[in-house]
Amino acid sequence: MAGSRDRYAQDVLKTDWRAPKRGRSVDVDAEPDMVLEDATTGFCGAIVAIERDLVILEDRRGARRSYPYGPGFLLEGKPVAVRRPKVSVATGPARTASGSIAVRNSRARVARASRIYVEGRHDAELIEKVWGDDLRIEGVAVEYLSGVDDLAAVVAEFRPDANRRLGVLVDHLVTGSKESRIAAEVARGPYGGHVLVVGHPYIDIWQAVRPERVGLEEWPDIPRETSWKHGICAALGWPHADQADIAQAWRRILGVVRDYRDLEPTLLGRVEQLIDFVTAEGDSPGAS
Repeated sequence: MAGSRDRYAQDVLKTDWRAPKRGRSVDVDAEPDMVLEDATTGFCGAIVAIERDLVILEDRRGARRSYPYGPGFLLEGKPVAVRRPKVSVATGPARTASGSIAVRNSRARVARASRIYVEGRHDAELIEKVWGDDLRIEGVAVEYLSGVDDLAAVVAEFRPDANRRLGVLVDHLVTGSKESRIAAEVARGPYGGHVLVVGHPYIDIWQAVRPERVGLEEWPDIPRETSWKHGICAALGWPHADQADIAQAWRRILGVVRDYRDLEPTLLGRVEQLIDFVTAEGDSPGAS
């Protein structure tokens, strides 16, 4: 028809009719804080780590996911294939696992007389993994207690003073608990001014690790009649027949902790409080 548009005039073979609606994927080098979306799942987060084989994204709620390099991402709505940078990426000052600025080429300080005691070997291993570099710079040794029942006697044997302080991290330090009564007893004792007893609310230090790091939305409630660690292993589908299984479970949990961002803020604050206490000059209050 005259004057009408000829819809058959365009030669479709001259256009790229196979091109995706969003355009073809282009290659981009991974950069810190680059915001990417997983085109398959919709998970969206900023790049927080660029590793040899993986790029790690963290969303606004703190959840993290790891992805291999390659296609499958959206950058500002456009498809991209993410590449590992050919040169190392400078992300600002190097930091320790605790988030502190790393002190390069420094030797560990001679150990202070002050100490930090933690309740259990697992607690000590977690503290070492995240705060070990900081503690060596400060010259603070961490030792573990087999339990808090005899804490008053342990403090009396240590004989803390203004230049020989003692910080103690206790599990499940909540109002009305046995642990809170022991902490109060120590605070009232003759060494209370040179001892700081703090704690986290978790039944076990395992709970201080963010649950999403082991594939959980939250740590499950375990009935009182069930050993907590055995119950957690059962919930995760991990072996828990004997102590060797429990030890292996902890190694798996500790293995997913990369830095302070994988831990709950409550634990972070308490450990930093202890480090400040045992490295400060002069007297401070003895309990919280």
